[in-house]
Amino acid sequence: MSEMIQLTAEDGVQLSAFVAGNPETARGGVVVLQEIFGLNAHIRDLPGRFAAAGYYAVAPAMFDRAEAGVELDYNADGKDRGIALKNAVDADAIIDVSAAIKLAAKAGPVSVVGFCWGGSLAWRAATYLSGLAGAVSYYGGELPSKAGLAAHCPVLAHFGERDMGIPMDGVTAFIRAQADADPSVVTHIYDADHGFNCDARSQYDKNAAALAWDRTLSFLDAVSH
Repeated sequence: MSEMIQLTAEDGVQLSAFVAGNPETARGGVVVLQEIFGLNAHIRDLPGRFAAAGYYAVAPAMFDRAEAGVELDYNADGKDRGIALKNAVDADAIIDVSAAIKLAAKAGPVSVVGFCWGGSLAWRAATYLSGLAGAVSYYGGELPSKAGLAAHCPVLAHFGERDMGIPMDGVTAFIRAQADADPSVVTHIYDADHGFNCDARSQYDKNAAALAWDRTLSFLDAVSH
């Protein structure tokens, strides 16, 4: 079952969330964290995919603090507006992530899986919050600059080698920092561009997306027991 519901953050702000799966029978919870393009069709598709794999998935509308119902196109105008909205809500983002985690916890151990901005939020959640089973970051741009933070749970990170927005020297530095500090942070690099998991983007790479998805499900299965 998939539906749109309302979450209430700890400061009283309400935001929408798209949920899928049955928390009573799921093996655990997954919080899906959006790109800068809003809670669009691509992001709304993901909870159903996680539900099909046995999880109860919650995708919060992270822009609702600034504007409700945001769905942006994958073009220059959408990117510019998405960046502006992200900047407007970013300071309170972890509060809203926490609200989604609280709901997902009805199903048991919770992991967060984020894409683009959401990939950065997944790393933030892993380093700022306690009690998560795991975190998965797809092309999170903040990871190199926040490589010195310590994760409180296992983390899986996916990067595209051809992603000009996240240079490989930064990714390499992130990998090196985690190898020294925390072997439970595992990073994979793909012959792909930024956004390679999203079939609505020109950067979509079917093979990289399939491999990263398989690795993500294996990771979730391992940390959710």
